[in-house]
Amino acid sequence: MTTPLFPQDTIAAIATPPGQGGIAIIRVSGPGALDVAERVFRPGRGHVRHFRGYTLHYGTLIDPHDASTLDDGLLAIFRAPRSYTGEDMAELSCHGGQAVTARVLQAALDAGARLANPGEFTLRAFLNGRMDLAQAEAVCDLIRARTEASRRLARHQLEGHLSQALQHIREELIGILAAIEVTIDFSDEVGELDYTALETRIQRTRQHIEHLLATADRGRILREGLRVTLAGRPNVGKSSLLNALLRAERAIVTSVPGTTRDVIEESAQLNGILMVLTDTAGLRETDDVVERIGVHRTRETIARSDIILFVYDATAGWTAEDHATLNSILACQEAPEWLLIRNKCDLLPDPLPRAQPDPPALPARPLHHISVSARTGEGLSDLEQALCAYARTTSPDSVVIANARHQQALQQAHNSLTHALHTTQQQLPGDFIAIDVRGALDAVGQITGETVTEEIIHRIFQDFCVGK
Repeated sequence: MTTPLFPQDTIAAIATPPGQGGIAIIRVSGPGALDVAERVFRPGRGHVRHFRGYTLHYGTLIDPHDASTLDDGLLAIFRAPRSYTGEDMAELSCHGGQAVTARVLQAALDAGARLANPGEFTLRAFLNGRMDLAQAEAVCDLIRARTEASRRLARHQLEGHLSQALQHIREELIGILAAIEVTIDFSDEVGELDYTALETRIQRTRQHIEHLLATADRGRILREGLRVTLAGRPNVGKSSLLNALLRAERAIVTSVPGTTRDVIEESAQLNGILMVLTDTAGLRETDDVVERIGVHRTRETIARSDIILFVYDATAGWTAEDHATLNSILACQEAPEWLLIRNKCDLLPDPLPRAQPDPPALPARPLHHISVSARTGEGLSDLEQALCAYARTTSPDSVVIANARHQQALQQAHNSLTHALHTTQQQLPGDFIAIDVRGALDAVGQITGETVTEEIIHRIFQDFCVGK
């Protein structure tokens, strides 16, 4: 009987992107996959039922009703359990036109398959033990990767490096739980609970979780991009600098202060790192209703940023208005890191200096103070190197948390262990400590799938594309 989480039917879907292409692949998986293939594929020789796994065959794709020819094509066979899904699988390759692809898919459906749901092939791989839930999520991340850094990060997770780190934490938690429960059930034989040793083990495991949580911000940057906001008072060249970084005329540039009245967001790759660059309205008090809305949006954007490029005009020097504007930004709760950008240096009478002193009495020290010319491009390479260095603090090849769901689950585990630690320090009965340790174990299991709910599983896989 087919159930939502343990299906026993056969599914089919187009596995290649929509549109025209050289070839298209229709993927079929399930207990009847070879039956479907036998009905829609006529090989040049042999019989589909006798084909071994990991073999490729040339033949004709046919309509299962009247055996009329649809296209020439190839059939790839993968036999359970050594397939992507852990089930029998067949992949039908045909010419990549929209009409022929749709017709071959319909033939597979007519032969007994049903149309797959989004992510259902990977869901079956998870349910059949071919990968855990963290690896399954990495499949989606790998498909959506836009940069080399995000690709490497997804591939690293798909290879199981994050899962191995989490498995180590799970084993530690299981060991702690066993040490507690044995004293509850067999106190006469093994003695009373050693609270000092238990506290040490809980503290060590909690530190391992803290190390993973500390990578969450950097992991998100590698996966989603570094959120960079250009801020400053009006007419200091923020829009010109955005255009220079993008190598495109994206923002309107004029000599009139307050030209930018809304948030402009664009993405660019710098040395393999995705940068989400945001140009904002100049921060100042204004009676203009539209500009005032833009200033409000600027402040909201700054609060969501990873790093701020605070731009000031080299020809005007550091002004009291610059100082007040920067103060208002850094006064925000959890203000992001920032770089001080001295723009319009091509208009100075002297050659551009490689370094210059920071303006006096800055409210905080910037990561870098960089002189640039958005018009000539001078100094832009220094700025780009500084941004890439900040984004690359964590390597894509290290174990990092890059998924908000994973971060939330680990935070729950950390909170549970904090409660367990306090309970241990108070030397309360082991039953009380075990409740929190078990809660931490369940939270870690939500990431790899041991304790995840059916609702979460469906929520994860509904974001996948059909055919994967």
